[in-house]
Amino acid sequence: QQKKASSSGIGTFAWIALFLSLVVGLLVVAHHNATIVFDPVVLKEIATNAIANHSNDIDALVAAVIAQLRAKYPEHILAEPEWMFNNAGGAMGSMIVLHCSLSEYVIIFGSAVGTEGHSGRFFADDYFTILSGEQWAFQAGSLHREVYTPGDQHLMPWGVAKQYRMPDACWALEYARGSIPSMMPFGFFDTFFSTLDFPTLFQTVRVSAVGMFSQLLKGKI
Repeated sequence: QQKKASSSGIGTFAWIALFLSLVVGLLVVAHHNATIVFDPVVLKEIATNAIANHSNDIDALVAAVIAQLRAKYPEHILAEPEWMFNNAGGAMGSMIVLHCSLSEYVIIFGSAVGTEGHSGRFFADDYFTILSGEQWAFQAGSLHREVYTPGDQHLMPWGVAKQYRMPDACWALEYARGSIPSMMPFGFFDTFFSTLDFPTLFQTVRVSAVGMFSQLLKGKI
C-alpha cells in the first residue's frame, strides 16, 4: 500500500510538472523573441572552425567549441558547466549544459558508444550541428534515412518529430530556440518510468534552474 501511494505521488508530480512546464512554455513562446542571443549560423561557424583544427581529437575539439562560445557570448555561457547523463525518448547519452534560459539552450550532447531513440516533438526549433561521428534520422513516411556528418547542421523545426540514431561515437553542438520549459518533461519522464536515476535528474534540474535564474537577473528570458 505504501509502495502504491509512493507511485501515485510520483505520477501526480510528473503530471503537475508537465502542466506547469506547458503553461510557462506557451507564455515564453509568445514573448521570447526580443531576448534571443544565439545565432545558429554563428554556432555552425564555431563548430566548423573547431572541426577544421581538431578533427582527430574530440577532447580538444569540444574544448575549442566551448572556448569560442565563451569568447563570443561571455555573458551567456555558464562559468562552470557540468557533464551529466541524459535519458530521453529511449536514447541515452551525456551532455554538458553551456547555456540555459527560458527561451534558449546550448549544450554539447552525444555518446561515446552510440544511441538511438525518439527526437521529441517540441515548441522549439532545434539545431543539431555534428562535431564528430554521424547522426542518422528519418520521419514517418520516409523510406530513406538522412545522414549528418561533421559540420552538418540538422534543423528540427518546432512540431517535427523523428527517429534518430548515432550508430557509433558521435558528439554535437545542440541549440534550441523556443519554449525551453515545455521541453523539460521529455527529458525527465525516463527517470520516473525507466532509469530511476534521480541523482542525474536532480543535477539536471539544478543546473537548468541556475542557468535560467542567472539569465533572468540579466534581463533575459
